[in-house]
Amino acid sequence: MATPGPQPPSSGFQSLMRNRGFVILWSGQIVSQLADKIFFVLLIALVVNYPNPPQFLENSMRSAVMIANTLPAVFVGSAAGIFVDRWSKKQILWTTTLGRGLLVLLIPLLPNQFYWLLLIAFSESILTQFFAPAEQAAIPILVKSHNLMSANALFTTTMMGSLVVGFAIGEPVLTWATTWGGINGRVYLVGGLYVLSAVVVGILPMRERKKDKELAMHPWQDLKSGFKYLRKNRLISNAMVQLTILYCVFAALSVLAIGLADRIGLKPEQFGFLLAATGIGLILGAGVLGQWGERFHHLPLPLVGFCSMGVVLTVFSFVHHVWVALLLSVLLGLGAALVGVPMQTLIQVQTPPDMRGKVFGFQNNVVNIALSLPLAIAGLLADAVGLRLVLTSMGIIVVIAGFWAWRNTRNVLQDVI
Repeated sequence: MATPGPQPPSSGFQSLMRNRGFVILWSGQIVSQLADKIFFVLLIALVVNYPNPPQFLENSMRSAVMIANTLPAVFVGSAAGIFVDRWSKKQILWTTTLGRGLLVLLIPLLPNQFYWLLLIAFSESILTQFFAPAEQAAIPILVKSHNLMSANALFTTTMMGSLVVGFAIGEPVLTWATTWGGINGRVYLVGGLYVLSAVVVGILPMRERKKDKELAMHPWQDLKSGFKYLRKNRLISNAMVQLTILYCVFAALSVLAIGLADRIGLKPEQFGFLLAATGIGLILGAGVLGQWGERFHHLPLPLVGFCSMGVVLTVFSFVHHVWVALLLSVLLGLGAALVGVPMQTLIQVQTPPDMRGKVFGFQNNVVNIALSLPLAIAGLLADAVGLRLVLTSMGIIVVIAGFWAWRNTRNVLQDVI
């Protein structure tokens, strides 16, 4: 009678849910992501509390708050990654989350002057730049390599879910908090969410390699070594380029969806329906990859993802019916999942532990720039040459990117993920 061979390691969401460390990190992510989205809504709502701005300045004040909350994401991300490699990931996670909570709770205690709100927005964003790469670097420490696809799928699902849910419930939740806790109730709610997240990640059972305390820190040298590593490792840099293209598409679509909504019979302010449908598609795609990803690893996932996104973007410009547009949005999200989840997994698998902070810090930097630039130029291009030409051009570029991506990763992608 033949002796059964060794069983393959289990993967999928069920296996992840038995990993206590990952479940704690994921729970902290859920609370923290919701707090981030509601905090952004709170910032915009708080603008009206500051001394009687003339009507024509109110929009400028909102823009100033948004810029203050965005600038660190563009300029600090790479530098933050250096410290993530040097310090304990767990300590960075809970201290930055607690710090964000305390910053929010400071708001009622500060003088009623607008620049204090700008300082809070700016400081909160700086702490987030340390939190993001530490969180990404913690995943490969807590999760075995055969489960990384599922872990990244779950984190992607949570990120997109919080984006859809957080902005949708932000205003009603803040209104409820004001009713429950008075004028400062909404501040206590958001600050409390951050503190809760800090408590959750504070009990994270994570074993890290001890750092050499005698090793001197040379930030500029460390930063250069990170860039040098990315230049040499074409696989990781190519994966990062693919993620950058993906986020550029989403950022541009968030602007172009306003004009697209008007074409299909929705009000311009209802463009969120299209973005929500895209988020649902991404969640579905990430869920499928997370549960059954090992069945698809031999397929050209990024090629399929980019090509399907390119086709959807091109067809978008010829659509005039709401349900067709919503279905296409779901397909766009599915395609995005086929690119985003495998590429994030590839970066985590291929990056050595002592470089993860620098690599994820740089990735956070690039992604934030990719999310910012299209917001500035997509609307201008649509006004200049028309929505159809912009969408069609985006579709063609995305398809070309798909073939380029597959040519650069096809020889190793199957083995890595």
